Amino acid sequence: MIRVLVVDDDALALELHTAYVERLPGFSVAGQAAGARAALTAIADSDRPIDLMLLDMTMPDGGGLDVARRVRAMGAGVDIIAVTAVRDAATVRAAVSSGVVQYLIKPFTFAAFRERLEAYRAYVEGLDRAAGEATQSEVDALLGTLRTVAPTLPKGLSDETLQAVAERVRTAAAAVSSTELGEREGMSRVTARRYLEHLADAGRVRREPRYGGPGRPEITYAWVRS
Repeated sequence: MIRVLVVDDDALALELHTAYVERLPGFSVAGQAAGARAALTAIADSDRPIDLMLLDMTMPDGGGLDVARRVRAMGAGVDIIAVTAVRDAATVRAAVSSGVVQYLIKPFTFAAFRERLEAYRAYVEGLDRAAGEATQSEVDALLGTLRTVAPTLPKGLSDETLQAVAERVRTAAAAVSSTELGEREGMSRVTARRYLEHLADAGRVRREPRYGGPGRPEITYAWVRS
């Protein structure tokens, strides 16, 4: 079993990612940490071995990059997958330099999460099977298992638009409908609904009925906050 430490200062994300890990064969949750200090304390605990850390990049008591660097300085044999909304190139580059093996951008679906962790599991299993000196092709195959090439968004959805929609809902004063979002973002109601439903399936927004007119209530979407 791959023992996982889930690190996130958002209580909802912490529980959601923990539940995701528990759904995957071959993985077990070794612990949770709601901040940088708690994460480092958990890594330093020799009585609770950890193989993989799912690490948020922005926490009130310290950044994920600092945590990753300190973990490396401690000599801990822990792999790190960044799970964060931070997407600027400088942070991604620094994360890779700090030994982060995967970078998963919020919001995401369980399918995208599973894809990354299954790729990591294949990588670990390949290392376990390796014996003696590896050939170039064997090294390439091992590293290749960490590269996910399949699209993580449903066909017709773009990552850039998804981030814009997520930000629009997150900063809205009240829950928004697909019609309202479509008007604000310049897209059709059907397209807006597809993005909103994707965010709902990922656990980042919740569906709320809006009553007031005859017939069925209108479905609106509100950002999920801890």
